[in-house]
Amino acid sequence: MGAVVDKITEEISQLRSDETAPGLAQVAIRLARSMDEDAGPTALANAATALRAVMVELRKLAPVGEEGDSVDDIAAQRAKRRAAAREHAAGG
Repeated sequence: MGAVVDKITEEISQLRSDETAPGLAQVAIRLARSMDEDAGPTALANAATALRAVMVELRKLAPVGEEGDSVDDIAAQRAKRRAAAREHAAGG
């Protein structure tokens, strides 16, 4: 595979887009493959534009992660502050 295909395949896997939008994920891989092939500058520019648009859609369709999103980060920070406040109140 080529460099663009490798990166797009990796991102699709991380986004789990192959589960949520398998057809669109395949379009992205085919566009990436066309970018890796020896094509003229016009074909490359067209494929890049189309790939960018497809990846925007795939990112929108990606399921929200079970951990690591901003809500989880805020909850974790709040839990740390509460634990520190309890420890401080207990004299520790």
